[in-house]
Amino acid sequence: MSSQTNLSVYLKLLLMALFWGGTFIAGRFLAGEIDAFSAAFLRFTIAATVLLVITLRSYKRLPSVPRQQWFPLFILGLSGVFAYNFFFFRGLQVIEAGRAAVIIANNPIVIAVFAAIFFGEKLNTAKILGVILSVCGAIVVITEGHPTTILYRGIGTGELYIFGCVISWVTYSLVGRAAMRNLSPLVAVTYSAVIGAVLLFPAACLEGLAGQIKDYPMSVWLSLLYLGLCGTVVAFVWYYQGIQKIGSTRAGQFINFVPISAILLSAWLLDEPLRLSLLSGVLLVSSGVYLTNRR
Repeated sequence: MSSQTNLSVYLKLLLMALFWGGTFIAGRFLAGEIDAFSAAFLRFTIAATVLLVITLRSYKRLPSVPRQQWFPLFILGLSGVFAYNFFFFRGLQVIEAGRAAVIIANNPIVIAVFAAIFFGEKLNTAKILGVILSVCGAIVVITEGHPTTILYRGIGTGELYIFGCVISWVTYSLVGRAAMRNLSPLVAVTYSAVIGAVLLFPAACLEGLAGQIKDYPMSVWLSLLYLGLCGTVVAFVWYYQGIQKIGSTRAGQFINFVPISAILLSAWLLDEPLRLSLLSGVLLVSSGVYLTNRR
């Protein structure tokens, strides 16, 4: 591979991390403007529409799905789209974008632990150390640098919602192994996005989407377009292009930049404070993710 191609891939992966970091800022803004299910439905209606167009252009038709694959795809839509986005927007109604990003950065750690439990993948010394570092980082962020407070104050509602994001994404990732046995990542993500949008529609209607949508300001639509296009479609396509070009291990390391970009963007755009506990937490979590996923 030429150095110019390498540079292009790395640039796209850095922008991917920036886009994913930006989803927390857009989500935090939307959480104060519209209801959670409505925001999630509109985000994935936009994303699913664009993904369907990309899939049609790539395959010249909608690829057929073996009957046994529809249930895993349904679980993908239910967990990675419906549940994840409900917890995401509800959590961001309560806690800062930077704090949420650091907690969600533990996704690879929890995936590694559950993969060891359910799929027999080995946890060597480096991975175990990575798990410990990430858990410590999450505790530092949740307790704002005072870990003992968790014993009598517990974990807040916002943090619990964000932990719901983690569990939802772990389910999505592990079930995705079964869903992608006979399907490409593009097809699996496209169909799961469509299924998730369909599942979100009744809940959004119950929130009063039909009566409220006409009053949404332009800032809401710009945030939804960012989440649907940049934060979902473009970031996904560039991530899998990176995996194809430089491998999953090296491409996956760029996910470490997501909480960093989220913290910097939230400080810049939302005036969220850059606390020492937050910076220490992201350092611990990023180090843990690196140790857990390195080969």
